Amino acid sequence: MLIFRHENATGMVSPEQMQLWMKQTMDWIDGITKQHKFVLGIGLLFDNAKVVWPNNVVTEGPFGKIKETLGGYIIVKADSVDEAVGFAKGSPILQGAGNSVEVRRIAKGDGVH
Repeated sequence: MLIFRHENATGMVSPEQMQLWMKQTMDWIDGITKQHKFVLGIGLLFDNAKVVWPNNVVTEGPFGKIKETLGGYIIVKADSVDEAVGFAKGSPILQGAGNSVEVRRIAKGDGVH
C-alpha cells in the first residue's frame, strides 16, 4: 500500500496547479496499471471531515494542530518492498514540499503477504 501524506500548507493551490497534479497522478497510476500492478486507489476528501480524540473530543478535521494529513492511498501488487518503493518514487505528490509516500505491507488472514 502506498499512503499519500500531505504536509499542511498555509496557502491554497491554484485550480490550474491542482488540475496538472491530477493529470500527472492519473498518468502515473496508468503506468502502474499497464504493468498489471495496480489493485485499488482511494482519494480522501478534506471537506466535512472530523477527528475524534480521547475523552469524546471531536474537532473539525483533518486540520488543526496536526502537521500532515492523509490524502489517500493506492494498493499495488509488488514482488518486493523495493518494487513498491520504486512505484512510490514516481508519485507526483512528491512535488509538494514536505509531502511523502509511505510504503506498507498489508496484513491478510493469519499472516502478512
